[in-house]
Amino acid sequence: MFLARLPAAASLTLMIVVLSGCSSWGCTDTRAKRGEAGTRVQIENSSGRRIGVTTEVVDWRLDPHPQVPSEGDKVHFHYRFDGADRTSGPAVDACAVDKERVALGCRTVYSSGAWPGPNGALTGDDWLTVEHPEQVAEVLLLPNDQSHDRRTCRQDGKDGGGTHPPKPAGRGDQL
Repeated sequence: MFLARLPAAASLTLMIVVLSGCSSWGCTDTRAKRGEAGTRVQIENSSGRRIGVTTEVVDWRLDPHPQVPSEGDKVHFHYRFDGADRTSGPAVDACAVDKERVALGCRTVYSSGAWPGPNGALTGDDWLTVEHPEQVAEVLLLPNDQSHDRRTCRQDGKDGGGTHPPKPAGRGDQL
């Protein structure tokens, strides 16, 4: 009689575990593919869909940073977000690159760190530190939104998982 009840009890236990959400068997993490870098890009979410925001490098130059002029030249660049919300808008990686588009230095710039400019755009400026500033050929942006990264399966097996932004760009990355 005990053996006859075992399959029913096992099925019921499995059903309770699955319905309660206590199972992390289906939790998977993936990273989105890094988009094509450019001086003007349309920002895309981790699913690869454009979100209606464009960002561009307006200009850049080599200058000593006013707070640490003794450190020599840094890459000073200006950027603009068109269509972004200042409070919850996107963020993208900006990289100074050489002639072969190898990143010499990168940082993430957030639309929330910019200020209102003409025609509703958000404008800002930032600095990139590179080892050899004379090698900088241009400043490029990556279109992938880096403003938030969902919880991973490792952090939260029940609610985590899914597609996450690509790993932030860094020195030595080919763009």
